[in-house]
Amino acid sequence: MGFNVLQIRGDSRTVITKCKSTEHDRSVIGAIIRDIQNLKIHFHKISFHSIPRSENTFAHFAAVEALRKGESHYLIGDVPSSVRCTVERKRLWHPD
Repeated sequence: MGFNVLQIRGDSRTVITKCKSTEHDRSVIGAIIRDIQNLKIHFHKISFHSIPRSENTFAHFAAVEALRKGESHYLIGDVPSSVRCTVERKRLWHPD
C-alpha cells in the first residue's frame, strides 16, 4: 500500500509490548508476533502504542463489520456507513 511510516495502536498491552520487543515469543500468538517483528524492517518508522479499550471502539466495530461481510481489507478508502452508525449509537449510550 506504499506506507513507510506506520503507527499501530491497540488495547492489548501484552500484544503491543511483544510487538515492540525483539525477543522470540513462545506464546499462542507467537507466530503472529514473529510475523509482525519480521515486517518491521520494511518501514522507515513504525511505532506501537497501547491505548485504553474505550478508545478502540471504532476499530472493533470496523473489524466486526468486515468479518461479517467476509472482507479482508476494511479500512481502505472509506469507513463503512454501518460502522459509523454503530459507533454513533454507542457514543449516545456512553457519552464521555
